[in-house]
This record gives sequence, C-alpha cells and structure tokens, in this order.
Amino acid sequence: MYRYTHYHQPSDKPNSNLTPTPMHFPSRKKSLFLLLSLVSVLFAAAAIIPSTRAAENKLVAIIVPSPENPFFKALADAAAEKAKSLGYETLILVHNDDPVKQAQLFETAIARKAAAIICDNAGADATVAAVKKAKAAKIPSFLVDREINTTGDAAAQIVSNNYQGAVLGAEEFVRLMGEKGDYVELLGKETDTNAHIRSKGYNDTLSQYPDLKKVAQQSANWIQTEAFQKMQTIIQQFPNIKGVISGNDTMALGAYSALKAAGKGNVIVVGFDGSPDVAESIKAGEIKATVLQPVVQLSQMAAEQADKFIKTGKSGADEKQTVDCILINPDNVKNYTLFGLKE
Repeated sequence: MYRYTHYHQPSDKPNSNLTPTPMHFPSRKKSLFLLLSLVSVLFAAAAIIPSTRAAENKLVAIIVPSPENPFFKALADAAAEKAKSLGYETLILVHNDDPVKQAQLFETAIARKAAAIICDNAGADATVAAVKKAKAAKIPSFLVDREINTTGDAAAQIVSNNYQGAVLGAEEFVRLMGEKGDYVELLGKETDTNAHIRSKGYNDTLSQYPDLKKVAQQSANWIQTEAFQKMQTIIQQFPNIKGVISGNDTMALGAYSALKAAGKGNVIVVGFDGSPDVAESIKAGEIKATVLQPVVQLSQMAAEQADKFIKTGKSGADEKQTVDCILINPDNVKNYTLFGLKE
C-alpha cells in the first residue's frame, strides 16, 4: 500500500511527478511480539482481581442465634477474633432462631457488600434460600454448628460430629445409671437437624439396655427456662426417675435446677455442648457429664477458610466437614478451657 502526497497544479493534466511513498508498518515478528505482550498484561491483570476484590471487601458478617447462650456467644466471639486477626472488619448479627429475621440479616450483609458470611443458621430448610441469595450476590456462606439440607450452595458446612458425640454421652449415661432405671430425654428444637441427630445417637445406644426405660421425652427448644418448667411437670408424673439425658447444656441446667428444687439433686443429668456453666456444675458434683463441641475451633476454621476463599476463590477444604466431640466428666474437667480441653 502506498501513501500519496498531493500537489496543486495549475493545469488539468495529470501530474507525472507524483511519487508514491510506502507506509511504515511493523514487521510480522514485531507484531507478534506486541500481541504476546498485550496478552501477558491482560493475564497479569486477571491474576490480581481476587486480591483486589479482597482488599475492597473487608467485612465479614457473623450471623448467630442468641448470644445469651454461652455456646453461641463463644462461636461469634471466636469467629470475630480470628477474622479481625486476618485483617477484616466484622459485623455480628443475631437472628434468635427466627428464619424471617435471618433472611433480613442476610439481606443486610448483601447490602453491605460483605466479603463473606459466617452463620449458625436458623433451620436446615429455612436457611437454604438465604444462602442461595448470598451466593448469587457472590458472597460465600460458611455455616458453623448446623448444616442445611443442600450441598453446593454454602462454601463450607463445618459442624461437630453430633452423632459421635451423642454416643459418647449416652455411653457415659449408661455407666452412671448402672445400666438400669427410668430416665427422661430432653430434645432440642424439633426443626433443628442437630436435635434429631443427637437424639438418634442417644437412642441407638440406650436402646441396647433393656433395663433402661425412657418414661418421657420432651422438647424444651434448647431453652433453660422451658426445660425447668418441663422438668417440673415430668417430676410430678414420674417421681422416681433416676436420670435425665439432655440435647444441650442449657436444657440440662434448667432440668437440674428443677430437680434440685424438688429435692432430687441426686438424679443423674448429662448434657451436650461443653459450656462453662456445666463445667462448673460438674466440678461442684451436680451435673455429671457433658459432651464438648469444639465450637471455638469450628469458628476459627470458618474464618480461615473464608479468608482463603476471598483471596483465591476456593476454601481449600470439602464443603461438609466434621470435628469429633469430647466427653467431659469429673476425670478431666480440671483441664477444661472455653469450649476446649487442654492437653
């Protein structure tokens, strides 16, 4: 191709002195070099997108049931402490086991453009829509303590091995009961998957002992005052009960208070969670044992995996993760720490 320079001539005749000048284009080799350089620049820019996004979104939302329960308070505090140590701001929100409130809190986290959500959820079915909505907004959810009834929506579901823990607690209960006697089971909230898993672990174990007789089974919805009231009624119906096995420590404390008030402080009570209040009760010779959930460890795992996901797009672990529980009784309670056990 040529570039022509035009001169104005006084005549209409063609100008025979016009000289074609070649245009200057880069060589093929140079063009290829420029193209490859541009591609490498684009790949480099793409590689820094995750860290840029992480730098922009520094908020981790932590959504939990009532922090009046020491288990949930420890969960929220441990997650917040770990997230802060990793450089994030935190926002702790409380749903009080209300799925509608929880959905609103997920909306709050989405509106605040949170980098991740850590949640102890308000229901295995009721939470699915909220987690899906967060995922659609490109906010990963890390569920701690309670699972949901789907896979592929949450970035992680990190829970205690509730069945294994329930078997541990039931085996200790059998030993304490001397393999015989009337007993009561207090269940957690009936919409909570953990309540059913623990109950199954208890019953799969206790049903093997024909001289152990379950005379009552009541849900107290994880609540101490409700367990106290339910236990008062049960005592009137079954004054000769020898033991109570509870789905969590809060209900165990309520049940023991009712028994003690009725002059039955010698009734064997076993709980589940490993709360500080029950550890103190075990030291005092009241509640006999509990099953410790390592909730501080679970929360720290959630925060660490959230950090990795924010930076790389992957948590580095399977979605479903379980951590074994530990039996706490008079033999090892001296080594108890906050939802943990020293070596």
